[in-house]
Amino acid sequence: MRNAGAGFLRTATLGAAVVLAAGAAFAQAPAASGDAKRGEYIVRSMGCADCHTPNKMGPNGPEPDETRWLSGHPADLNLPPAPAASGPWIGSMAASMTAWAGPWGVSYTANLTPDPETGLGKWTEQQFVDTLRSGRHLGRGRQILPPMPWPAIRNMTDDDLKGIFAYLHSIKPIPNKVPDPLPPSQ
Repeated sequence: MRNAGAGFLRTATLGAAVVLAAGAAFAQAPAASGDAKRGEYIVRSMGCADCHTPNKMGPNGPEPDETRWLSGHPADLNLPPAPAASGPWIGSMAASMTAWAGPWGVSYTANLTPDPETGLGKWTEQQFVDTLRSGRHLGRGRQILPPMPWPAIRNMTDDDLKGIFAYLHSIKPIPNKVPDPLPPSQ
């Protein structure tokens, strides 16, 4: 009887350790309640990769660099100062499609991958929804700059925004520290 009790105790202790380890793993990753398949459909249909995935030169001209899917403006792409706006032209963009300049200054597309240090990895689903509803970083910080179409995206349903978040948390995390936006030239 004593051996059976010890075996039960070892099994119970091992089971508790597994439950605690699983709980810790879930605590590290923000929960995503949305439909990731729907989110992927929306991300691909709305062309999010057009700006958030750097272009590379392919056999038929510029094409998305799939190895940097939704990782934003490449940290290693140093650009010269943006050209001055003249005449009716008020903006310009880099060939990578990840940097834009206009009266607001220079904006760089964000890293949307779940990388915890440089992407959306530490964001909660609510912070993501709040950001796209308010047009402010993390729902309360700096303004989201052009060309990000957040005024249109904020009209999406909560389920759609949660689906986008779920999809973005399902893709490969890519470490890529995007530069901070630059203010307008004085």
